[in-house]
Amino acid sequence: MKELDLLKKDWQKNDNSFAQVSETEIYKMIHRKSSSIVKWIFIISIIEFVVLNTLSFLLPDKKMSESETIDIFITVLDYLSYGVAIFFMYLFYKNYRSISVTSNTKKLMECILNTRKTVRYYIGYNLFLVFFVAILLLSTEILIKSATNNDNGSRIFLNCILMLFSIIILVGIVWLFYQLIYGILLKKLNRNYTELKKIDL
Repeated sequence: MKELDLLKKDWQKNDNSFAQVSETEIYKMIHRKSSSIVKWIFIISIIEFVVLNTLSFLLPDKKMSESETIDIFITVLDYLSYGVAIFFMYLFYKNYRSISVTSNTKKLMECILNTRKTVRYYIGYNLFLVFFVAILLLSTEILIKSATNNDNGSRIFLNCILMLFSIIILVGIVWLFYQLIYGILLKKLNRNYTELKKIDL
């Protein structure tokens, strides 16, 4: 944003007759930067989809749990998640196209808000999916092993506590991963939005 700050300082030094020209230049710069950020969000979502699914295919094909019913359910959920991921990638592309062709400040601000909202929904969906699948798999394993080993109530309770602790750590790691990748881009978009609000006043 150094380039933008220098332009703003120059704008403040100039006479009022040059204000409109400087404002237009600032808009163009913010538009260009915002369009580039949204394009990278779209590209990263594709890379993430390809890498994660390639890794899943390369891993040895083995049962996810001791329950065949749970395995079938996880497989169906897997295919559904592909569809949802592709849908989000379409939304990211749509956001990129919208932000690329917009030609006024209000519309650009609206596009930035829509992009931020889409990314947050995407992150929220993935965190929920990780949490749900982890709960399903680990709770099934605990129930089956407890029944097999005739575990008492205190041991089952301890296993449940360990399960919740493991899931919290797992979801936390995934959340940090998304904050590192998408969080930085969203912060840049937010700064652009703040600058646009100043122009629009």
